[in-house]
Amino acid sequence: MLSRTADHLFWMARYMERAENTARMLDVGYRMSLMPQTATEVEQNWVGLLRIMSLEEQYRATCGEVDGDKVIRFMIFDPENPSSIRNCLRAARENAHAVRDTLTAELWETTNATWIKVRGLTPEILDDRGVGEFFEWVKYRSHLSRGVTIGTMLQDDSWRFIRLGTFLERADNTARILDVKYQVLVSEDGGEAADYYRWSALLHSVSAFEVYRKVYRDLISPVRVADLLILNQDMPRSLARCMREVYANLQVVANDRSGETMRRAGELEASLRFGRIDHLLDQGLHSFLDRFMDRIYDLGNRISDDFLIPLRAS
Repeated sequence: MLSRTADHLFWMARYMERAENTARMLDVGYRMSLMPQTATEVEQNWVGLLRIMSLEEQYRATCGEVDGDKVIRFMIFDPENPSSIRNCLRAARENAHAVRDTLTAELWETTNATWIKVRGLTPEILDDRGVGEFFEWVKYRSHLSRGVTIGTMLQDDSWRFIRLGTFLERADNTARILDVKYQVLVSEDGGEAADYYRWSALLHSVSAFEVYRKVYRDLISPVRVADLLILNQDMPRSLARCMREVYANLQVVANDRSGETMRRAGELEASLRFGRIDHLLDQGLHSFLDRFMDRIYDLGNRISDDFLIPLRAS
């Protein structure tokens, strides 16, 4: 496969996944802001979201004081924010257009229709319709894109690079959410009802609430949340599942340059497959997740060097 084609497919998938994850985090942040709490707690909730995305500095330079409405607009519309939902869906569409002949008609039409819809959205329209409805729409369009990909694309190298982009992006986002939210929630003491709602919100942000209930059938506990989102290979957004998908697809598309990339991906996948949550917590969850995100970033660079055109700003 031409490296330019692989590059467009890889980034098309990453940007679609990033739009969905941004919508998930904003939805949870918005719901959390409606809970009874102090103004300081509300502000810290939004600051935490900006930190997850590594955008606090850029937000403050652009918008100043942290305010829920401003954060939502910044994360949906801001043209200077590369991770805004609008920019992500535009980039997904541009990458899809560049390889339109490689995609099925259904996948192209799905991606193009998503961009056309969001292109006509304004803050005023969003205020009238409600942000919650918009976040659900973004998640639905991402689900639809993945479903059309699986249901219509030939499972050749093109399909593999789409899957690589999806799961590498998902792994990074799950690690970011867990790193910031876990540390805050463990340190807070808001009473049993508040704790339940906060942990539930974290699980909802990665579509894991019902899964948690099915797996553990018990009260929500921090250790079990971490175990589910890091080591459970049957959980679609866990780090272990994401790395299993990344490694499996790398094996199929491997070339004569990708040996070291394969080794590092396999090493990381094996550490999660055979890992134990008590060992991870003993070494410090924040430290583990920091190293994980560094390794994901390294893998992204290596995949670009081995298969794609020179790395672009992400």
